[in-house]
Amino acid sequence: MPTTGAKPIGAKDEASAAQAVQQMFNSIAPRYDLLNHVLSANVDRIWWNRTARRFRNVLGDPDAAILDMCCGTGDMTMALLKHRPRGARPILAADFAHAMLSRGAQKFGGPGVGTREPDAPCAIPIEADALHLPLPDASLDLIVTAFGFRNLANYEAGLREFYRVLKPGGQLGILDFSEPGGLIGKGYAIYFRHVLPAIGRAICGRDGPYNYLPASVGNFPPPPQMLALMQTVGYAQSHWQSYTFGIAGLYTAVRPQAA
Repeated sequence: MPTTGAKPIGAKDEASAAQAVQQMFNSIAPRYDLLNHVLSANVDRIWWNRTARRFRNVLGDPDAAILDMCCGTGDMTMALLKHRPRGARPILAADFAHAMLSRGAQKFGGPGVGTREPDAPCAIPIEADALHLPLPDASLDLIVTAFGFRNLANYEAGLREFYRVLKPGGQLGILDFSEPGGLIGKGYAIYFRHVLPAIGRAICGRDGPYNYLPASVGNFPPPPQMLALMQTVGYAQSHWQSYTFGIAGLYTAVRPQAA
């Protein structure tokens, strides 16, 4: 049977898989930012900023309705906000892991958070499940998700829910890991499956989360399969852009205009 979504160890169905992922990210929230930057040698910052630049046209529209799904501790949200003009409509930043979202809100919250000026671009935190968004049909111009889509319990259901809330002509961006090929892929596989879990365990004091990471990437559909799934759901202009020799990549697509 083909894989439908994330499968943490011990998960028996989609509900238990989602619960396990939620608990895992809540547990590592205090060390999440440190681990991300250490394990990626800060290359993750380049990926977020490159993704945000890809959508700078829609981000530059002050009236555009934008969602950063699976926002975690808010680094992708902050990259998107760099391209929002003053007085722009706030970005919606959603995650179902409360501890992660709380940390993100400290970075991207509205007036009164930190030293943010009253009309500076901001984001509104929303605790929500990507498979059941509390948003009306055809209400968003852009959805971006960075390193979170891979953790959904059902990939097709996630794509369908994003399709539902996008306006005709609305854009989708999914930034996530992939498995590069060739000699680079072989070397990276050693790091990803052996070195990375050991570093993660040493920093956060937990074994499971950073063993789950390489397993989740191996379980995630490769680009041709993911693009085919996007087309099956109904997206147009589906494309994958490789980042850093294929270690990560950006999927883009558009909900077609109504006939």
